Amino acid sequence: MKRPLSKPQIICIALLWVALCYIVLVTAERIDGPVIVTILMSAAFVFIPVYKSLKKRK
Repeated sequence: MKRPLSKPQIICIALLWVALCYIVLVTAERIDGPVIVTILMSAAFVFIPVYKSLKKRK
């Protein structure tokens, strides 16, 4: 069974995701549908496990 994520791990994961999104948005020639869908999917891949980990702790 996996251990829940610690607060520093959650913060690090979230900050890395924000930095990646910033890089994608700044370097994109234009922000269109596929870019938005990709960012939303990456948010789901990152924050669903974080949410589950926080929920498991309580």
